[in-house]
Amino acid sequence: MRSLTVLGSCGAWPEAGRACAGFLLEYDGFKVVLDLGYAALPQLLRYLPTGEVDAVVVTHQHPDHCVDVSALARVRYYEAPDAAPIPLYSPPGVLDVLRALEPNPDPATVFDVHDLAATKEIGPFTLETVLLPHYVTNLGIRLTAPGVSVAYTGDSGPSPDLSKLAQGTDLFISDATLQGPSPQTTPRYVMTATEAAHGAQGATRLLLTHFWPGSDRSVSVAEARQEFSGEVIAAEEGLTIPL
Repeated sequence: MRSLTVLGSCGAWPEAGRACAGFLLEYDGFKVVLDLGYAALPQLLRYLPTGEVDAVVVTHQHPDHCVDVSALARVRYYEAPDAAPIPLYSPPGVLDVLRALEPNPDPATVFDVHDLAATKEIGPFTLETVLLPHYVTNLGIRLTAPGVSVAYTGDSGPSPDLSKLAQGTDLFISDATLQGPSPQTTPRYVMTATEAAHGAQGATRLLLTHFWPGSDRSVSVAEARQEFSGEVIAAEEGLTIPL
């Protein structure tokens, strides 16, 4: 099976019945989670009841992208105490957040922690990272395996480096926090749907995510379609996209 399942699609905090950032990427039996923010773990447990993933990738240390990694650590610690640590790939600040949430057991004993920026391979995937503009260190990622290429911005303001991630990908997952015209304030650390579509040029499909709670997602899709000629999809919890 080769697919991407949306675990969470909200930015900042989860709307009722939804979750913050999280995706489950599956490739021929290998399962990697991309971010795991507020309320994303219960979504993951629908598919993997004891959190039996092969790797976790976290783009940055904000809680709407990483806080439920702590909850996953509890699941693994109590439900699979003899299992090998799960590889965790993240910027260094993520481990500090996890330790502040739960110092015992130390997250570094439940996870095998790696510096995301220094990583080149995750299971069957070749990994590329790009530093993108955000309030804290945020690494956009591109995962490529035979027949599949997926990229994900994490959180990002507009940047010419987005094209490095998007070019030639089957699926480009992009921050689309805002709607309407681009804010005139600088620096910028999140994007409008139109800006996400501009950054997605060269990708086959665009998956909009990180919606501000309460947003009408159909508006975001309509705005992105004005700029992007490929398929535009709004992330929804439980949505599975074949790859």
